Amino acid sequence: MTTPRWSLITVTYNSAATLRQHWASPRPPDVEWIVVDNRSRDGSAATARDLGADQVIELPRNVGFGRANNAGFGQARGSYVAFVNPDVVVDFDSLSRLEDALDTHPGLVGPQLVYPDGASQPSGRGVPSLTNKVLSRLGVERVLRRYHIEARPGETATAAWLVGAAVVATRDTFASFGTEGPWDPAFFVYYEDSDLGLRSWLKGTPVHVVGDARWIHSWARETTSFRLKPWLLEMRAMWTFYRRYPDLVAGEARRGRFREMAGQWGTRTQGTIA
Repeated sequence: MTTPRWSLITVTYNSAATLRQHWASPRPPDVEWIVVDNRSRDGSAATARDLGADQVIELPRNVGFGRANNAGFGQARGSYVAFVNPDVVVDFDSLSRLEDALDTHPGLVGPQLVYPDGASQPSGRGVPSLTNKVLSRLGVERVLRRYHIEARPGETATAAWLVGAAVVATRDTFASFGTEGPWDPAFFVYYEDSDLGLRSWLKGTPVHVVGDARWIHSWARETTSFRLKPWLLEMRAMWTFYRRYPDLVAGEARRGRFREMAGQWGTRTQGTIA
């Protein structure tokens, strides 16, 4: 069996229709696709097999986003690994650009996510202080300008963390986060991407958005409208996150562990990471 160059890992939970919409395109022969199903009830696992997934891991219960990603990572064979949500369309032609970025400066990178109409999404974020989190969700423009991070074509932008819909690194970089895998199982869902980015910075590996890799992301977030369960899950994750990073409960990280790093978040450079 040929060893793949890339491993794509997708966690599903009642995602059958979403998979059919976003994962129907054929993959290059050096790209493997691993799907980890969190006990779906809609045939997500069978749909992934029908779409040609190389491995489908069916978990006996819903263990959450981070644990499921780690289960997939344990089976990944590629030198480069991308955690990709079901509602993302991967541009396989751009994988070489992400490789170039990682080979230049190992760390975490993400493609610039775009809506189906081509409009850019804020694929990275700045300081995940409680103030920024709350005010950005309320749509405060002055906060959005500094907190939401995008990279135009030809640019690379430095971020505190990447939206968890698409997070990429070498296998060795992800393995360096711990024996269980890169994602912290303390987070069932929500805030695990913020945590991953901050842990990456704390261990000396930066985080970037690569503007020349542009992947479609439909972005169906459950907490944009009020449903009790998603909001309760987010509140629990928020509590876990800010207990871990109390220096981010208020302010702009001008003090504490992230003081020197915070000055880099939001900066842009031309071309490959400088």
